[in-house]
Amino acid sequence: MSITRTMANKAEAAKGALKKFIGQSTGNTRLRTEGRVDQFKGNAKQAGSNIKNAFKP
Repeated sequence: MSITRTMANKAEAAKGALKKFIGQSTGNTRLRTEGRVDQFKGNAKQAGSNIKNAFKP
């Protein structure tokens, strides 16, 4: 996986963590939920790439 894709996935996970934190701090459940989804998507993309790279010859 390229370094730019790795950075993009980590940035998406970090953005989600920040949204989740702000949502928790303000009591905004919609923002907290969006943050959890963004964080999960970023982490899932990273995990998928790691698995794909593990099976490369």
